[in-house]
Amino acid sequence: MALAFTDENYDELVLKSNKPAVVDFWAEWCGPCRTLTPIIEEMAAEYEGRAVIGKVDVDNAPGIAARYGIRNIPTVLYIKDGEVVNKQVGAVPKSNLVNKLDAIL
Repeated sequence: MALAFTDENYDELVLKSNKPAVVDFWAEWCGPCRTLTPIIEEMAAEYEGRAVIGKVDVDNAPGIAARYGIRNIPTVLYIKDGEVVNKQVGAVPKSNLVNKLDAIL
């Protein structure tokens, strides 16, 4: 199951992780965001133990979104060793997201 990243747990779970992280910025009211939700959930199960995968609700954790200058959702950031190494804006097929994650594993 995808993690729920918040302003309180984000640094510990993502930035301090020794595994790459996939961070999906979304909101309940965003239609394209909802199309990515099942893909993010599948990836969380498939990459369990190899990557940290979760979601940031931009309405509930605006501090994280502001830190990265997120202006459009959905936006998926790929983070390794505390740094953004790749990014995907907009709803895309699962293969696009998986290929970007595989490239940093």
